[in-house]
Amino acid sequence: MSPRKVVVYAGPTISEDQVLGVVPEARVRPPVARGDLLREGWNRDDTAVIIDGYYRERLSVGHKEILWLLDEGVNVIGAASMGALRAAELSPYGMRGAGAVFRMYATGEVDGDDEVAVLHGPADVGYPVGTVAMVNVRYGCQEGARTDLVPAAAGERIVEAAKRRPFTHRTWHELEQELGPEDHEALSTLRRMIGSGEWDLKRLDAVAALRAAGDRPDEASTAWEARSALTGITHYEALKWRSTREYAPGRWMSDLDALNAARLFGDDYPRLHEEVLTGLLEDFARERGTDVEAYARARLGADGRSAPPPALASWLTGTEPDTLPPAELLRTVMVRVWPVWQSADWRPHVLARLRESGRLDEWAATVARADEVAERTRDRVVVPSPEICGRFFLRRWQRKGTSAQVEMARRGFRGLEDLGRVARRFFALDVQNARASTGR
Repeated sequence: MSPRKVVVYAGPTISEDQVLGVVPEARVRPPVARGDLLREGWNRDDTAVIIDGYYRERLSVGHKEILWLLDEGVNVIGAASMGALRAAELSPYGMRGAGAVFRMYATGEVDGDDEVAVLHGPADVGYPVGTVAMVNVRYGCQEGARTDLVPAAAGERIVEAAKRRPFTHRTWHELEQELGPEDHEALSTLRRMIGSGEWDLKRLDAVAALRAAGDRPDEASTAWEARSALTGITHYEALKWRSTREYAPGRWMSDLDALNAARLFGDDYPRLHEEVLTGLLEDFARERGTDVEAYARARLGADGRSAPPPALASWLTGTEPDTLPPAELLRTVMVRVWPVWQSADWRPHVLARLRESGRLDEWAATVARADEVAERTRDRVVVPSPEICGRFFLRRWQRKGTSAQVEMARRGFRGLEDLGRVARRFFALDVQNARASTGR
């Protein structure tokens, strides 16, 4: 069993060296954005510590991504910035919050994203912060009043001035211009003490979250109804996000795109598809202490002795009812009606076989070629509707004695609309291939 890992999403709030100073074994990632959690490979009892996250430059991390991790048994802790905000929203579902900023959001003392948002520079120069966080201003003025380093009245004026400004304009220079000369010394003290880290509440909270990373959550406090809360997040989405990469400037693909290329263009793909799904059926049957034939009979409501009823026979080719034995007929139908009768996702298993075969790169190259042809011909080739795209691809597969339904099922497509949606990305390439084969 692999050791539990701790993944920390941080940037402007706390540096990688500071993170590793508290949790030496941590894997430090950039500020979290939409899809980043799903790209990571997680195991039960791993820990995700969310400190920083994007608000504007990229889509912010989704609530259901975090719920998906919780449902997978991952411990998720949030603090200081985006992490504190999400923890306050998702604490009823088991996400843990750490530190004062989390408590401020959880109690309603503050409620705006702008309380923790800052402008910062790029990762390669260490995310230098260009503005001051509102929560740091609040905390610094409170600490200043408590220690008599910042007069309470001056602190109140500084907080009011900072809150009036959008977070993009909360630089120290702009705050100084906003305030009267009588408050400049207090502002200078505030800047020095936050800069030293002593009054940097966000960083203090980040350290608190890192120290909590080794704690195990109370199981009784994390029970929630995953079926309702996770509507819209699936293992398919996780697989897609996890394998997505930028293969060329501005061009992206996932392993699922490469799989789609194999489904569309691979002459031997139906055989692979059938082999993998048959293996899954054997696993399901074995778990229930039976064989595939008995399992299929129970699932399909067939007796296995007489000819299959028309509803099931429609998933067979014209010759299969006369040439396949009863057990094979039932297995074949089960494989082809998979989306109807089985909830298990076959795609990760087919992808694993493609990786083992060494052909995934070949199909990824087909995706890249399709994108290149689509870009080059976009002024000349109009991509039609999904239904028409689907019909174009069907013409390459359909044989005498077999139906469109069967040919789509042999490649894992639920119907013409499903096929067409996948095929649209490859339409220009298919047109080019067709023209090349006819010499046009």
